[in-house]
Formats: sequence, structure tokens, C-alpha cells
Amino acid sequence: MEHEDHKCKFLMLYLKTGGGHLAPAKSVSDYIQKSYPDKIEPVLVDGLAEAPAYARFIVEDGYRILQSKAKWYYELLYAINKIIGIAKYNSLLVSERIKPYLKEKILNEKPCKIVIFHFFLIKPVFDILQETGLDIPVITVVTDPFIAHPIWFLHKQQNMVVFSLRLKDYALKKKIPPENVHVFPFILDEKYSRPMPKEEIPALKKRLGFEAEKKLVLIMGGGDGIPKGELILKSLMENLPEADVAIVCGKNKNLYKFALDLQKKGKYGNLKVYGYISFVYNLLSASDVVITKCGASTFMEILMTKKVPVVNDYIWEQEKGNVEFLVKNRLGIYERNIKKLPVVVRKLLLDDDFYNSYMLNIEKAELRNGTAEVGEFIAKN
Repeated sequence: MEHEDHKCKFLMLYLKTGGGHLAPAKSVSDYIQKSYPDKIEPVLVDGLAEAPAYARFIVEDGYRILQSKAKWYYELLYAINKIIGIAKYNSLLVSERIKPYLKEKILNEKPCKIVIFHFFLIKPVFDILQETGLDIPVITVVTDPFIAHPIWFLHKQQNMVVFSLRLKDYALKKKIPPENVHVFPFILDEKYSRPMPKEEIPALKKRLGFEAEKKLVLIMGGGDGIPKGELILKSLMENLPEADVAIVCGKNKNLYKFALDLQKKGKYGNLKVYGYISFVYNLLSASDVVITKCGASTFMEILMTKKVPVVNDYIWEQEKGNVEFLVKNRLGIYERNIKKLPVVVRKLLLDDDFYNSYMLNIEKAELRNGTAEVGEFIAKN
């Protein structure tokens, strides 16, 4: 470190487009702060914190609304932005709204290093460094594990962290120098480094209000709930009487109200309804099967807690690689037909051989949390 008498500041830059960018930024920041308390001060920075309100609405709320209400349109925008000219133009538009705040932050904080967790932050950061003549090392953490948008790779001289050999190969095809692409395991919160011991799970189920000996099915998407959650929950409750069921609705108020109304009817057995919660790890640990969409953090958290994911939905093309990884390695099941979900779940719950075949594959995969390795790489490079 170049400063011996005080701590180096590392700017950890993210945007609030879903939880997949803030969560890894926070995990790495927490690790570095804990491991280098006297040397490094991580500073989390929301790149849109002082952007115009309309820009925040388009980037943050637009992302959430399109994914929940008009997924086809979001997927169309994703595809259109793979055209290099359109990608560069939209990167420029967003950059101009972000750059003034980031420039002020960089000049005031005088960081020793900048770490980027969203592709829209790449252009403004490198433009600021070029304009100011500042020589600050930059590391880009590509938060999508298997398929990442081409915008991540527009700037060719980045030092990049990726989470799979598949994505490294793609980065090389995009002319990123091989020595600049570094592969690590996926980043998760530290608690996901260790699955909960099996002998502790019955007591955990009781604390959460479930029967210790009964199987638990968890329905969970990301922070905005699971797409078509009403249909999934109703189908499951009507056709799966022998299991406890929990649903996490996140910020989806309509889904939360629907689930509570279903719960109040009281004819479907033990149903627990949650909004936006902070104890996902406990719920995952208590569950046996998890019905989900295939967001990167969500499906990796399920696998790291040694549970079987049943995926009903994913966002093309952004989450397509996640589904392919699950299906190819038989780590989980992809079933689009909501009416067939209870059949799949019932088979997992009642057929031990079938369930254990997936559990064996999850064990064999030897997945591990990459937060410490990525944190060390960022701290030392």
C-alpha cells in the first residue's frame, strides 16, 4: 500500500438494478474491512445516488418494473443492446448522468483503488480517470456468472474478475487480454460458506413455525418476488397437501396480499407468508425444495445451502447460462409448466432415490464461496 500512515480507500461502485450488484459489492467490502481493518477502508458508492430522478427511475425502477410486468420487453431491450452501436450509445447516455457525481466522489475520496460491480459504471470511471490524469487501478467484477452482456466488455484494457471459465472464454473473444481476466468462485455472503448442520435443522424449523419432521417447500424469487407467484402458490397448495409451504414475496405487494388471503382461508395446511426479509439463509436451510427463478445470487445461495432448486422462470439471455449450468450438471430441475410443478416437487419429496441423485450431484460439484478469494485479489492487486 502506498500510504503507510493512514488507510487506503477502495471505492466499491454499484447500481441498484436488482440485488445482484449491491450484494457482491457488500460481501467483498465486508470481507476486506474485516481482514484489513488498519490498511483498507472500503467505501460503498451507489453510482446513481445523486443522478437526476428520471435517470434513477429509468435505470432502477425501469429494470424492476420490466422484469416483473413486461419481461418480454426487458429481454428485447437486452437483445437490442447487444448491437455494438446501440450499446455504446446507451452507455454514453447513462454515463453522462452518472459521471458528475462519480467524478466528485473520486476527487474527494482520493481512492487507492476502484472496484466496479455494474457495466454502466465502466465508461464513466475510465473517462474520469483519463480526463483527470489520475492513475488509479480499476478492477471490474462481472456479476453474471455464465452469460454476461457485451457492454461489460466494451473497454478492452480492464482488469476483470469473472465467475466461470465459460465467461472467461467469452471475454477473450471480446478481445480482453488473457492476463486481465481472472476466474474465481461466485461471490456470496459469508454465511453461505457453510451449510447448516443437518442436526440443527429440526430445531430451526420449529423456531420458524414449521413441523420439524415435515418436508418444507420454499417459493422464492429475488427481491421482487417470483414471476407468476400467485399461480405457482395456488397450484402448489391445491396439489401438495403433505408438505409445509413458505413463500417469500419480497417487495411484490400484490403477491403478498394474495398469499395472505390464501393463508387466511386456512384450508391448505401450514402456509407461511413473508415479505422482504433478512433471514433468507435460515429459510433456505430449513427447506427441502426451493421453487425459484434463476437469478445468479438466488440459485447459488440455494445450491450452497445444499438444497434442490426447481426453476420455473428465467430472464433470457441474462439468466439462460444459469439454467444451462443447473440442467447440464443435474443440480436442479427446470420446469416451465406451472401445472406440472406440483408433480415435480412431489416426486422430489416422496422419492428418496430421485431426491438424493440431485443432492449427490450438488455435493460433487464442490461449489464454494468466492468472497474471500476475490477479496484477497482486490486487496493485493
